Amino acid sequence: MSADDHRLRAGDAPVTAAIVTVSDSRTPETDENRVYLEARLSELGHKIAAYRLIKDEPDQVADVIEELAALPGVQIIFFNGGTGISPRDTTYDVISRYLEKTLPGFGELFRMISYQQIGAAAMLSRATAGVYRNVLLVSMPGSTNAVKTAMEQLILPEISHLAWEVVRKH
Repeated sequence: MSADDHRLRAGDAPVTAAIVTVSDSRTPETDENRVYLEARLSELGHKIAAYRLIKDEPDQVADVIEELAALPGVQIIFFNGGTGISPRDTTYDVISRYLEKTLPGFGELFRMISYQQIGAAAMLSRATAGVYRNVLLVSMPGSTNAVKTAMEQLILPEISHLAWEVVRKH
């Protein structure tokens, strides 16, 4: 079956998502990524089941993965922040340990698109995606431009297809 056939079978069913901002400095009032993600997903008919703002601490990242992946109906968890290589950036390290299936193409394509926008600095991003307990985890950098790039160019064109693929039986 082709990708087009899969998209047709998946349809444009609404997806239920959770949003996690990983930041040591943002507050719910200053979280532009939350505002963008909630507005854009809602505009397209998708549902936001939860929002969390956490510090980039491994135990907090692990706890929020477990908590949100267990929520009934959540199909995708969007993480933003913590994907760099500084000592404080641990989100990628935690998420990568949880992934039962990886989606390497997401990170590869994200860095390719980012390279066209910001040059060689794109290699510093450890954006990643994959599946944990039939929930898609998508981890993007924390800059608002990076979140918009990932969503508009990669995730949103395939969001229903992605959700359908994760839960389909055959």
